[in-house]
Amino acid sequence: MKHNNHLNEAADCSSEDIRIDRADSAGKCDCGHDNDGCCDSAGKCSEASGKHDDCHDHGGSSCCCGGHCHSGSGKSSQFALPAVSFVLLIAGIVLNHLQAPWFTQPVVNLLWFVIAFLPVGLPVIKEGWEAALRKDVFSEFTLMIVASIGAFCIGEYPEAVAVMLFYTVGEMLQHKAVDRATRNIEKLLDVRPERASVLQPDGSSVEMSPKEVAIGETIEVKPGERVPLDGELLDGEAMFDTSALTGESMPRTIVRGGEVLAGMIASGTPVKVKVNRPYGESALSRILALVKDASSRKAPTEMFIRRFARVYTPIVMLLAVIIVAVPAIVGAFSPSFHYVFSDWLYRGLVFLVISCPCALVVSVPLGYFAGIGAASRAGILFKGGNYLDALTSVDTVAFDKTGTLTTGRFDVTGIELSGLTERELLDIVLSVESRSTHPIAKAVVAYAQGHGAEMVKVTSMKEISGRGVEAVIDGKDILVGNLRLLQDRGIGFPDNLAATSATLVVCAVNNKYSGALSLADTIKSDSPDAIERLKGLGINEIHLLSGDKKEVVADYAAKLGIDKASGGLLPEDKAGRIEALIKNEGRKVAFVGDGMNDAPVLALSDVGIAMGGLGSDAAVESADVVIQTDQPSKVATAIVIARTTRAVVRENIIGAIGVKVIVLLAGALGYASLWGAVFADVGVALLAVLNSLRILYKNFK
Repeated sequence: MKHNNHLNEAADCSSEDIRIDRADSAGKCDCGHDNDGCCDSAGKCSEASGKHDDCHDHGGSSCCCGGHCHSGSGKSSQFALPAVSFVLLIAGIVLNHLQAPWFTQPVVNLLWFVIAFLPVGLPVIKEGWEAALRKDVFSEFTLMIVASIGAFCIGEYPEAVAVMLFYTVGEMLQHKAVDRATRNIEKLLDVRPERASVLQPDGSSVEMSPKEVAIGETIEVKPGERVPLDGELLDGEAMFDTSALTGESMPRTIVRGGEVLAGMIASGTPVKVKVNRPYGESALSRILALVKDASSRKAPTEMFIRRFARVYTPIVMLLAVIIVAVPAIVGAFSPSFHYVFSDWLYRGLVFLVISCPCALVVSVPLGYFAGIGAASRAGILFKGGNYLDALTSVDTVAFDKTGTLTTGRFDVTGIELSGLTERELLDIVLSVESRSTHPIAKAVVAYAQGHGAEMVKVTSMKEISGRGVEAVIDGKDILVGNLRLLQDRGIGFPDNLAATSATLVVCAVNNKYSGALSLADTIKSDSPDAIERLKGLGINEIHLLSGDKKEVVADYAAKLGIDKASGGLLPEDKAGRIEALIKNEGRKVAFVGDGMNDAPVLALSDVGIAMGGLGSDAAVESADVVIQTDQPSKVATAIVIARTTRAVVRENIIGAIGVKVIVLLAGALGYASLWGAVFADVGVALLAVLNSLRILYKNFK
């Protein structure tokens, strides 16, 4: 298939041999052709040129700008030459039918159809010659050239033109379908605005390209505008629509100093952002690069089809020769067998046309490409088609706890009182813990403030390392901390406190236990649904692996319905557990973690899935799949997309091979014409393309 389909190396850009990684000193583009405005000085596709989505036709070839193949100019002029051939073909058929005297002359008739052939035939002959120079002799171009020339030789001039015409039109339609899929994915992800409003020292603002904005400069984003660059929020607090990045419709509140990412939409009021990454290194740029390059990592099925096509082509050419030669041999030794060379040559040519493996070569990589695009729309980033394939065979999923199935934030889950009212207890802990930056202290302060507590005067306060705080409030000795603080002071407390798996903040007044707050890392709202969905997909082997206390991990596992839980694990311990599952039990394991301290496990597992990795370099680097939305339920969605993609690819393979076998037999037996062969070949390829594209538009939840 001619420059198969914008799929980077998944379709070779015609051949991996013609790929050039960077521009040379002569001003060549990534594709190796002259840089005539399509590409910038670095050899990358120049968005400023306005030709990012519409690169030039470099001498009939595709421009591989930005790592993607863009066939031709993308303009209606592509169809001009096929239109000329079509008009001449129809006119020739009509003149033949009318038996026009001047047209029935052999030389005129032949010349007419040769002229009709040239606009569509010469480009294919050129492609075939270039393929032969790359030692790719048995290509689909060779099949088309042999079939059309053979048709001329046996006097089937209209069919000779039709072979090339319909092949060319089919190619163009397939290119347009694939190009549309490519553009949809790029539009889906590349939501960066083209201009940035940069604030000047005098308070004015200057509009410029985001590429020209330096690190440290301040940009202003008005309500409803997209943030053009990554940066730090300078305002006190602001709301942002993050749906373009995460797929979630719920706005996110970001406070002063928080990270704002390119692609977010400001809500409510204008915001000021201090740029901390250049345009090309923003989180969104990394995600874009990840998705665009994903197809270069081919799935095993895809690689098999590529190898199959290269072996298949010479075999069918040999069979075509056999179809012509064997009957001749039979006719030579059996006078009763009437052998007509032109009839059997015609059958051999039909066989060649039908045998083109276009549908397989096009639709299989396109299927994986569409799967990657559909996953991107759902907030799931696959690093390649091979990981889509790998996820279909996963039978075990292991989760990290903190930040994966839980929020990673402590919240107060209960209060126990002894001698104090709830308000008195909250006033005390608010006053004592408000100066601490510890996550537990912050959680206690937030809870107390949310329940109407007020600061009271603290006369003195002393921190006791690893235990808590000792203070004096209204002349009373106050202790706020963990149970060890009370144990050190010999203060008794209820037995149930020592048995709980929750994190406790206890309070004692004048050396007497007065109450406690229970805190826990809260379970994400969709974590229970994540486990249920995985079980619904037939994945019943689910593990919870955590460095937290065994009792705590067991408690969370029980709440989530996970049967197998292990706590107190270091990163190397988790890696050991995963290795045992893979090597000793022969399981296909997907590990889901936060992509930071779980990097060794993510790398070791069959499929590493990082949660909340949009702004995390570690997640993007170490994981095979990145879930942007921070939702564990997306693991099940990823598996559904992977399985759907595999099913569609198999449908394409079985359908294409099945139809071809039937029509091949019909052609060999003389029941299919060149016209039927062309329609069958192009039709099957287009059906396979459309079947692959439906993945892209399916709504996965």
